[in-house]
Amino acid sequence: MTTIVWLRQDLRISDNPALHHAATRGSVVPVYILDEPPAGARRRPIGSASRWWLHHSLTALGNDLPGLVLLKGEPLYQLRELISEVGADAVFWNRVYEPEAIQRDKEIKLELRAQGLQVQSFNAALMHEPWEIATGAGGPFKVYSPFCRAALKRDVAAPLPKTSVEVRSRPDCGEHLDSWKLLPENPDWADGWLDLWQPGEVGARQRLEDFAENGLNGYATLRDRPDRDNVSRLSAHLHCGEISPRPVSYTH
Repeated sequence: MTTIVWLRQDLRISDNPALHHAATRGSVVPVYILDEPPAGARRRPIGSASRWWLHHSLTALGNDLPGLVLLKGEPLYQLRELISEVGADAVFWNRVYEPEAIQRDKEIKLELRAQGLQVQSFNAALMHEPWEIATGAGGPFKVYSPFCRAALKRDVAAPLPKTSVEVRSRPDCGEHLDSWKLLPENPDWADGWLDLWQPGEVGARQRLEDFAENGLNGYATLRDRPDRDNVSRLSAHLHCGEISPRPVSYTH
């Protein structure tokens, strides 16, 4: 059995539910699809700094996950083509939560299931799903403090281990990352950024370890000082899913 794992904001090997469950079925074809909005669309394209980060994050993921397929275009079309190419019988992904993405994923799930494929989605980005934290009346919280108290009463699932994946290599499939031209040129305003930031799962883990060792002591009073080590600097890593909130929550 072959499972396509559609990667989005989960660019990591460890604690990746879609990748973990796909690996239990057999061979895996991991794919990242660059879905850039057309001109005039309501959805905004990603910014230049985010494009720089994405390039280096995908480079790191490709090193950790040889056989990663890169595609560009409308996701449903690209998934259909890849399913036909590799003979997949299942497609797994981790959920994202922007309203437009939720609607798109529902439509893709219905379409692929209608074709007879097994389709599953998982939580890889949140400690708890939004619908799991509810008021006594069953609705969503509208004030942060009671929401926080309710969330803290729930146990956070332990992170999944680093997944050993049997990747079905497709050297003739997909695009080259450099062809996407995500990096700045003329001028290269990001020159030197790699001395300050290390996109990718290894960089995220190192950032968390540094913060736990040097930043937690005094965080309560110094967290608003970006010039100090008491700021985690994990937001970009979390946004790209190079690390999940679960190992962060288990850090003391």
